[in-house]
Amino acid sequence: MKGSNKATVLTLAEKCKNILVSNWQGYLNTIKTDAQGSKENIYTSKVKYIIRKGNPLIWVPEHELHNVNTIIDERGSFSVASPYPGPLGKLLKSMNKFPVRVALTGDVVPVKDKKAESAANYLKEMMLSEEKALKEFNYTVSGVLSSSDHFSTTRSENLKELIDGGENYVIYKFNLSSCMFGDGNGGTHEVDFEDMEKCKAGLLAPYSAKLIDGINQSEARRRGLILFCFIYLNVNARDAYMLSLDRKGFDVLGKVRNKVTGDEIDEYQWKQFRITFKEEARDIKSFCQQLVEMEEDAIKKVSSYSGLG
Repeated sequence: MKGSNKATVLTLAEKCKNILVSNWQGYLNTIKTDAQGSKENIYTSKVKYIIRKGNPLIWVPEHELHNVNTIIDERGSFSVASPYPGPLGKLLKSMNKFPVRVALTGDVVPVKDKKAESAANYLKEMMLSEEKALKEFNYTVSGVLSSSDHFSTTRSENLKELIDGGENYVIYKFNLSSCMFGDGNGGTHEVDFEDMEKCKAGLLAPYSAKLIDGINQSEARRRGLILFCFIYLNVNARDAYMLSLDRKGFDVLGKVRNKVTGDEIDEYQWKQFRITFKEEARDIKSFCQQLVEMEEDAIKKVSSYSGLG
């Protein structure tokens, strides 16, 4: 689908902000208390977090070594990958392809007393707001989300353990000083710090995992992706999955035939394609509406090509 003259992809800073908001868990790295600056003496663990005012608020279980390490040295790093739910994760693994990711460096600072209480209240409010929104989405949005795995793709479900009283946590604010973007193909790109401070995540980001999984778990919607490749990109795909999405469009992994010569046997490989919207999808309702309209348009065009229209 042809877009306007505006850029059809996000800036690196926008991509990083969207990744941070779309996920709820990442890997925190701190320097062990007995370390002498060696990279081999780094303690790493998976932790849950939320984003508030542009910075990660991280919940670290009381028994974790991070709580001792940060007393001596607050320096740390934090890595978060773009969500890859359900069949998408299996496909990326089979391709030896990594999801895009953000790597932050900065200081891991404890949040204490009233600020910790405020952070906990903010988490509760955010979860309630998300649960309310999921119940009130219209028919079009619910139709896209209905095929997704609720637990593995819903942020509020995955953060419940932080407030259910089953374990005690120490809350930290991650004050970032630098940011790197990992493109999924082994390349890393430094992100301008001022750009990171200025830009905000899109309204789609909190629901991207549910949208991606809802589309990929639906045979009908995946057939729609195959049609998109044919109609809008002139690419014949045998299969297709949604890889990522944003307000400007979405990325698709399409299974396409390799160019062969002579007696070579046809082989297929997965390739990444970009499909852009006519108009930016500012929220989840707009995204789903445009997706459905594109599906209807693609079906009409295929029918006309085959003489059935």
